[in-house]
Formats: sequence, structure tokens, C-alpha cells
Amino acid sequence: MSLNNRYDFVLVFDVRDGNPNGDPDAGNLPRLDAESGHGLVTDVSLKRKVRNFVGLVKGETPPFDIYVKEKAVLNQTHEKAYIAIGAEEELKGDKKRKGSGDTVDKARQWMCKNFFDVRTFGAVMGLGINCGQVRGPVQLTFARSVDPVIAQEHSITRMAVATEAEAEKQQGDNRTMGRKHTVPYGVYVAHGFVSSFLAKQTGFGEDDLDLLWQALEH
Repeated sequence: MSLNNRYDFVLVFDVRDGNPNGDPDAGNLPRLDAESGHGLVTDVSLKRKVRNFVGLVKGETPPFDIYVKEKAVLNQTHEKAYIAIGAEEELKGDKKRKGSGDTVDKARQWMCKNFFDVRTFGAVMGLGINCGQVRGPVQLTFARSVDPVIAQEHSITRMAVATEAEAEKQQGDNRTMGRKHTVPYGVYVAHGFVSSFLAKQTGFGEDDLDLLWQALEH
């Protein structure tokens, strides 16, 4: 069933002794606003959490498959779309960008039908094997902590080593030291909306919306 109304929502969640979104450019420290000290969680991270939840509960099978997932090769997925719509001939040849206008439209519809995150968040699928571009009906802002937070650093020990050389060097002690970063406590707030107009274009329906609410609750 298609959506008839626009939804505006607020996502509120708390973090205790955890790292809601590490920054790879800062040694995986929790993301912070350098001026205010407030904690941040990117919209991309929030969408990743939704994708992971849907992938787990739906088994990554159509129509709830996940397009952007770990170890995915996106052009291989585009190729499957062309084969599914009967456009295998357009995959042949040396052209870097494949797909006629009609084929791209059909491939885009196939991607929306089969992949939850494409019809929910949208996707740019125009490189190589061209499946077009989708504007997703669901958009989220960064989450920001209500109060400033501090990032704590902890030493951790693994009672194992990776190689025999490491074991010999430690004379059998076999310990690996590491660091872990956490936020002691923080309440984070993000805003989002669901566009009924864009939902009709991608096929995002009531079942998808219910699944989105479940993902955000978890």
C-alpha cells in the first residue's frame, strides 16, 4: 500500500559506555563537534544501522535485499538487474557506461522493487553498468547530543596473538594490547522525514514504513 501522508519524526537515543559512531580519521574516537563538544552521529551511520537491522530480520532477500552492504560489488548487482529485465545484450562491448534510456528506467525500477535501501534512502547507480539515480523518500539529519560529551580511552587486552612470530617474541605470553574509545553517557537527537511524493516514485509503502520504524526503535 502506498503512502498518502508526509511524516516528520524525531529520533532520540542514548549511549552509555559505547561508541555510537567512530571517526576513522581520528583513531576511531567518537565524533565530536570541535567547537561545542557535542557528540555527533552521521546520517550515513544511522542509515547503516537501519540497513543492518533489515538485513538481519529479512535475510537480505528480495524485496528486502540490501544494496549497500559489506563486501558488495555494486556493478555486479547492476549486471543482475540488466539480466533480470532481459537487457543482457547491452552488457556486451567496451563502452564504459552501459545502458540505453529505456533500459536504465527499467533497471532503476527493478532495483527499487528488490532493494529496501534503494527505495528507502535512494542511490546513485550511474557508474559502469547504469541503473540510474533514485531520490529516496526517507532522509535523516546528523544526530547531535543534547549536552557536550567527553570521549574516554581504555586499554584492552586480547589473550591471543595473530602469528607464531608474535608468540615467540613474547615467549608464550600471547597477549595483544589495544585501545577502545567510549562515551560515558549521552542523549542524541536526530530529525527525519518521509516524503509521500518520492515514496510513490520508488514504491516505498506501508510495509516498508513499518519496517523502518522497527529499525529505528532498535
